[in-house]
Amino acid sequence: MKTKKEHYGFFTALSMIIGIVIGSGIFFKSPLILTKTGGSVGYGVAAFCILALSIVFGCLTLSELSVRTAKSGGAVGYFEDFISPRIAAGFGWFQTLVYLPALTAVVAWVAGVYTCLVFAGQPRSLGMQVFIGTGWVVLLFAVNIISVKLGGYLQNATMVIKLIPLLLIAAGGLIWGASHGGPPPAPAVVQPVAGLGWMAALPAIAFSFDGWIVSVVITNEVKVARKNIPLALTIAPLVILAVYILYFVGMSAMLGPQNIVAMGNASVSEAVSGILGAANGRGIGAAVNVLVLCAVLGVVNGLILGMLRMPQALASKNMLPRSGLISRVHPSINLSPLSCAICFVLTAAWMLIHYWTQSAGILAANDVSEIAIVFSYVCFAVLYVRVIVLWRRGEIKSLFKGLVSPVLATVGSAVILAGGVAANPVYTPVFFVICLSVCAMGYLYFRRVSFRR
Repeated sequence: MKTKKEHYGFFTALSMIIGIVIGSGIFFKSPLILTKTGGSVGYGVAAFCILALSIVFGCLTLSELSVRTAKSGGAVGYFEDFISPRIAAGFGWFQTLVYLPALTAVVAWVAGVYTCLVFAGQPRSLGMQVFIGTGWVVLLFAVNIISVKLGGYLQNATMVIKLIPLLLIAAGGLIWGASHGGPPPAPAVVQPVAGLGWMAALPAIAFSFDGWIVSVVITNEVKVARKNIPLALTIAPLVILAVYILYFVGMSAMLGPQNIVAMGNASVSEAVSGILGAANGRGIGAAVNVLVLCAVLGVVNGLILGMLRMPQALASKNMLPRSGLISRVHPSINLSPLSCAICFVLTAAWMLIHYWTQSAGILAANDVSEIAIVFSYVCFAVLYVRVIVLWRRGEIKSLFKGLVSPVLATVGSAVILAGGVAANPVYTPVFFVICLSVCAMGYLYFRRVSFRR
């Protein structure tokens, strides 16, 4: 008998996954992807395919864990149920202190970039972009704290908006080809890459696909989950891959890789102007920047919507200091005020870190969120190995689901790790040590708390 919480069908699950994953990354990471691939569209498409396949097998693998637990919290719940509560606490600390606030800060900065493009017609300074991005963070935190429903409505409204610029540019580039708007005055010189150097594009593409891990959280709410979840988790990444490749190839065909690198974030509106002609397309191109801004704000809102509940969820498991206070939910907002405050302070701190790394050129064209995402894939590999163990014990009968899928997912994580090191061989290991240190603090704290019981 189905429980009342099993209210999502296959198509709803599919649309939720696609809506969660498609976001801001594809718009502002395309110039970086072309830079890392030496201007090669073919290498870029290959990197997209590698990442998508890694996600497909990762989704299929983690779905085997999701249908075997009723624990909430997504990956944290899987670590708690299938690895150990202490390691779950370590991973939870990483997600709360590093991953979610760093990702939110970077995407909010992108919102600042597109705000400048919409209202000033140019990117402006890094300081102004970060300042405006911080303003969006304050506003969206207030929206989600004041009204949980309003934050949800905003999330639903931005889901459809995300697809409009992607499909418009994909169609224009593939049907009409080169832009009639003319190239920029000084196209960028993109250095060709040697050997497997193009794999340095993988962290940027991982950013564009990030969010898929959230999709497995809905497993317990999907009808016939054992059938519908693996099917949805297979089809959704392939649909997203098709949309991304069409956009990437269409944009490249229209403007040319060197021009895209030179124009950066302004390339989206320039492409639309090229579709409609330079004279008639400028106004529409500016309108598309508004749509992209809305899409980016939708991602920021979604990240904040989920992040606000993370310290509260960890505190409910006694995984944080002062858990009794943090876990207290205010009846009028259905959230923990202290959890909200922690998330805001952490996001503001990571906004400052992002400003410092970008202004000092420490990470070159990359950012802190990419390294955090790569570290997440390394952590997921622990869960993939656990699925193999369950298969060897006979708890998972399918050879494909219990062995082939997790092995390929683990290989995918290793490839993404290699790409992360290739993208920034100096600071990626340093940042990994920081992430591991945060995990260790969470592990040691929960172990101490466990000993006291």
